[in-house]
Amino acid sequence: MDDAAKPTALVIMGPSGVGKSTTAELIAARLGWPFAEADEFHPKANIEKMTNGVPLNDEDRAPWLASIRDWISREAKHGASTVLTCSALKRSYRDVLRQADARVRCVALEADPDLVSTRLDKRKGHYMPKSLLQSQFADFQPLQPDEDGITVPVIAPPDEVVRTILAKLGLGA
Repeated sequence: MDDAAKPTALVIMGPSGVGKSTTAELIAARLGWPFAEADEFHPKANIEKMTNGVPLNDEDRAPWLASIRDWISREAKHGASTVLTCSALKRSYRDVLRQADARVRCVALEADPDLVSTRLDKRKGHYMPKSLLQSQFADFQPLQPDEDGITVPVIAPPDEVVRTILAKLGLGA
C-alpha cells in the first residue's frame, strides 16, 4: 500500500516549549483524530535523567521512539489517522517513526530560543528543566527536502498556527 492510501500520523515536533502539545491537541480536536503525547511513552529511567537535568542520548531515546512508532502502527492497523507530539529532533529519530505502518508527516514548529525560554519559565508540572533547552536546540536537525513535512513558525496565536498547518497539509482550514 502506498503512503497516500495509508492512515496519516501527524508528528508535531520541535524542542521542548515550542508549543507542540497545544498545537497537536487543537489539530486532533479539529480533525477528530486520536492524540498522543510522546512524553507519556518515556520509560521511567528517561524521566529520571531529564528531571535531574541530564540530557538523553540516542541510546536512551531508541526504546522510546520504537514505542511511539509501534503506537502509530497499532492505530493505523485499525484505520485511524493520528496526531502526536514528539521532539523528533534528529533525522535518525524521524526515520524510526517513519518505519510505522502509516504515512508519517512531520510538522516542525519553529520558535526563537528566547521565546521558548520565556515559555518554559511559565510552564508548571513538566519534568524537563529549562537547563536542557540548549541541548535540544543544539540537537535539532531541520526537516530535509526529502522528508514528508512542513516547518511553521509559532509566532502567531495557536489557532492561527493550526489553520496554517492544516492549509499547508491540505487537511482543510
